[in-house]
Amino acid sequence: MTLTTAPPAEARPTRKRTRTRTQELQGVRGLAALSTVAFHVWQQYYVYDATGSHPPVDNPYLAALLSLEVIDLFFVMSAYLLTLPYARAAIDAEGTVRTGQDFLFRRAIRILPVYVTAVLVVWASRNPTLPGDWRDLLEHLTFTHIFDRERIFYTLGPTWSLSLEISFYLVLIAVGPLTIRACRRLPTRRARITACAAGCAALYTLPLAWITLAHYTLGIPHTDWPVYFGPQARFGGFAAGMGLAVLLVALNDRGRLGTRTATALAATAATALYALSYTAHTTGPEGFWRTYYHPLAAVLWFALLYAILHNSVQPRWQGALRARWLTAVGLISYSLYIWHEPVMLFLYDTGLLPSEGSRSGFALAVALVTAAAVLAATVSYWAVEYPGSLLARARDRRGRPRDFYSSSP
Repeated sequence: MTLTTAPPAEARPTRKRTRTRTQELQGVRGLAALSTVAFHVWQQYYVYDATGSHPPVDNPYLAALLSLEVIDLFFVMSAYLLTLPYARAAIDAEGTVRTGQDFLFRRAIRILPVYVTAVLVVWASRNPTLPGDWRDLLEHLTFTHIFDRERIFYTLGPTWSLSLEISFYLVLIAVGPLTIRACRRLPTRRARITACAAGCAALYTLPLAWITLAHYTLGIPHTDWPVYFGPQARFGGFAAGMGLAVLLVALNDRGRLGTRTATALAATAATALYALSYTAHTTGPEGFWRTYYHPLAAVLWFALLYAILHNSVQPRWQGALRARWLTAVGLISYSLYIWHEPVMLFLYDTGLLPSEGSRSGFALAVALVTAAAVLAATVSYWAVEYPGSLLARARDRRGRPRDFYSSSP
């Protein structure tokens, strides 16, 4: 059964639903996806020789912009949207929370059709004779490649993050209902908010403690990928998104930012993200700022999204996030995230991109890869992703299998 609760008396008169600003988030997702494409082309065009590694463009300021990793933004947004129903139910006893089975079913039809298709296509193209690297295939199909130091970036390099998504889903359906039940016993709204916020803070602190232990106590280098890419190190982004959901439900319509305040906060967060990227990439991979880059970035993405979501009057710059071309990219952003790397490598291996020694061709490479990847993502969305999403109709609003042949009126 789903968890359905009636709102307490203190919540009934004025409670309004937190606005999710769907179009703006779609635009942000589109920008993040395009940024990810440029970032991976940037990585592809690094030159390695006897004197070290050389970026495609010898400009540290441009490098900081292109190498600004936005994976934590995806984590924060995903956790925010998926945690909202739990936060409403826990704090105000509003709405309906899906069962764990129904939640996982809907998440599966959202991510598996495109993911499995891409894994099978790319793996088969790189393993033309059987049995091939069967372990790589098995690990990708079970989302366990994130724990394999050698194969974590095989087949579909960026999909290590999907392993973290799966971990978050499991944590959410385990912790969410328990939190709702625990909050029912608390007498005041403030106590319920405090309990939810404390849980989010604990989930954010645990990865910080692990990173500190691994780096400064155990001396594990950053190249031990499972140590620093696994859920024990990267869950901070999800915890920040969960905290954002709790904060906005707690505030409801109170304390909305004015236009100037929202703009100032967004500009400050964006500037800090750029400064963090610049500092992290100029002080070395084992430096303090690089070690704690992702937990710090998660907090800054939290602030930026807060400025977008919790304002009273939307600033003009926010209208750019609702541009049709950008929201269209946001719509196909998942397929774009999945397919852009194999598209890039295909174009590179077939000689359709400038050679890596041709740094002047880097901008052209970004344009070509982006155009080809957007085309592939559009086809993938309408041919695989969208039809897969229609499977949600197989269940009713309560998460039960829908009877399409019922004879009752």
